[in-house]
Amino acid sequence: MLLFDKNSFLADFHIHSRYSRATSPQMHPASIDSYARQKGIKIIGTGDFLHPRYLNELKSVLVPAEKGLYVCKDDMDSTRFIFTTEVSNIYKQGGKTRKIHLMIFAPDFEIAEELQNAFEKMGNIKSDGRPIFGFSAKTLVKVVMDISKDCLIVPAHIWTPWFSLFGSKSGFDSIEECFEEETPNIFCLETGLSSDPKMNWQLSKLDGYTLISNSDSHSPQKIGRECNVFSCQMDYFSIIDALKNKSPGFVGTIEFFPEEGKYHYDGHRNCNVCLNPDESNAFNDICPVCGEKLTIGVLHRVFELSDRKNGFVPENSRPFVSIVPLDEIIAEALEVNSKSQKVLKEYRRLIDTVGNEMDILLWHDLSFLQKNIPEKIFEYIKMMRDSKLYISPGFDGEYGKVSFLKEIM
Repeated sequence: MLLFDKNSFLADFHIHSRYSRATSPQMHPASIDSYARQKGIKIIGTGDFLHPRYLNELKSVLVPAEKGLYVCKDDMDSTRFIFTTEVSNIYKQGGKTRKIHLMIFAPDFEIAEELQNAFEKMGNIKSDGRPIFGFSAKTLVKVVMDISKDCLIVPAHIWTPWFSLFGSKSGFDSIEECFEEETPNIFCLETGLSSDPKMNWQLSKLDGYTLISNSDSHSPQKIGRECNVFSCQMDYFSIIDALKNKSPGFVGTIEFFPEEGKYHYDGHRNCNVCLNPDESNAFNDICPVCGEKLTIGVLHRVFELSDRKNGFVPENSRPFVSIVPLDEIIAEALEVNSKSQKVLKEYRRLIDTVGNEMDILLWHDLSFLQKNIPEKIFEYIKMMRDSKLYISPGFDGEYGKVSFLKEIM
């Protein structure tokens, strides 16, 4: 489990502010900073910097730290913020409606403002922290690159059925089909919660891209459920260079178990139908209950586009580890819902007395944990590190369910 040097730093780039729909009101800089520290995240995305009110809020609370990174002005030792946002492009191409989510990284307030001014002329950036644009993904890339080559654009959660590069409902079959002449400006891909690097390694056409993972958090408790590991100098330009050039400064990723993602298998949530790709094929991708087309999940879509067998490891791949969030482990040990007060109380006690979440899940010696945390929680963490757990796969918007004791029926 100790694939990464503990002295590396962790970064979670993709989050949302409270100005995005279906997002917690706690997603403001002070709260984001506090929860990132609890998780062990050193660099956190701002999220939503195109939103005018949120960018003004960021101006009022953040001050420069390392080049291209910012901190809350009342605590210079706080979590570093990096300018990121997600946008939704919905448009027609090739006779189909395409729905693509893209992340944008920016190096400073000035570039963030220039991007904001440019996109305000092209769509509504005030109604949602993640704005919806009616122009193509390649147009967005051109606009951003014309403003600053220091920006980075990353296709978000590339396999999610509804809003992604390869999504079964509205995506493409290749990166070039989506971005056309702007393809050379794409260097990274975000794998999403329902896939991991091992799944993406089955596609040789992805070998030239850096695979990153982020939480896509809409609430502070979800920060860091996936994140990236770096050993480069901690500043914007070193981080972007490591991602663009696959340099040793980008070490690898910390992942959800992809089965726990809410689009891993195929199915219909309302019909309580969950199927693996072979089972879906047997039904011709039609729901056996209602007769409508199934929501085709990530695993199925990977199989459709792959040209390698599962288990292939490319030469330039980066290592990864998979985790179960600490609150879910506590909930399983206490046999209660992960949102219960019992879980929250025990989580805070462990963070206060033992260390941040990533230290507990990944880096503290087992002998130390055994002495300092309840026996059942310790046993489940040990089982997680050994990947000895059962997961009932997620499907059609339903998260998978983790069990450490028995297979879930």
